Amino acid sequence: MASGRKLVFFGNERLISGLPYTDAPILTNLIAAGYEICAVVVNDAGTTSRNKKVLEVAEVAKLHDIPVLSPKKPLDIYDTLAGFKADAGVLVAYGRIVPQKLIDLFPFGIINVHPSLLPKYRGPSPIESAIVNGDKTTGVSIMALSAAMDAGPVYYQVEINLSGDETALHLAANLTNLAATELIPVLPNIFAGTLTPEPQNDTDATYCQLIQKADAWLKPTEQTAKQAERLVRAYCAYPKARINLLGQDIIIQSAHVTKTDNSPLAIKFTSDYLVIDELTAPNGKRMSGEAFLKGYAK
Repeated sequence: MASGRKLVFFGNERLISGLPYTDAPILTNLIAAGYEICAVVVNDAGTTSRNKKVLEVAEVAKLHDIPVLSPKKPLDIYDTLAGFKADAGVLVAYGRIVPQKLIDLFPFGIINVHPSLLPKYRGPSPIESAIVNGDKTTGVSIMALSAAMDAGPVYYQVEINLSGDETALHLAANLTNLAATELIPVLPNIFAGTLTPEPQNDTDATYCQLIQKADAWLKPTEQTAKQAERLVRAYCAYPKARINLLGQDIIIQSAHVTKTDNSPLAIKFTSDYLVIDELTAPNGKRMSGEAFLKGYAK
């Protein structure tokens, strides 16, 4: 299947910010398919999680005696990568722009897995953006990396329907597993030259931005309850939706929309009410809305 092809893997497979864990299915599937992974390259700024745990891709690499490289700048390892004489790079959530000089090092360039239907949602937060905007579909794009952000031509796309109740955690896991399955049969066609990438229509491009902590504060006088509920699901991993309730700043873990004020936990937005089902209180404890009322209501 892999026909002796050599690859360098870039990234950590963490498709959303704050992801607590990934089993690194894309890297694992590449190894299982028989590709020789010369090295795993991770962003130096992201080699540890918020809990100072080793990245899962590094653990997979260690299990298979694959070197892990974490350069301050991608070009710092140019000579090292050149020495591998790899056929291509595969990039999944590397978290930084790769210079064209490094892309050109590989005969087949660097193949990027991006969790959106490009040219929609170029940038760092496509999964969260799809949820925030209430999209009906999303998907995975397998593309040729270019120095411009997510602007390279696309080899292959697969689309999925969204139910409207996905959290960013669940959608990230689904798209990572989908990409892990779809990439394996696509790669041989790229190497054989039977699959050529189609240029993106730049006029249709939309962009998403790095998520900031301030984005997570709900605004009842500016948002509908449905918009707020989407933010809760989109930002469940990071930065987590927040609001002041009963004089306390809380993190909303889950919530639902209702038309009527039928609960002490129903917050009026510009349209409808948001009822908080589960939250993290100021003391750090996760609890139901009812438990919060018993402990904090005066």
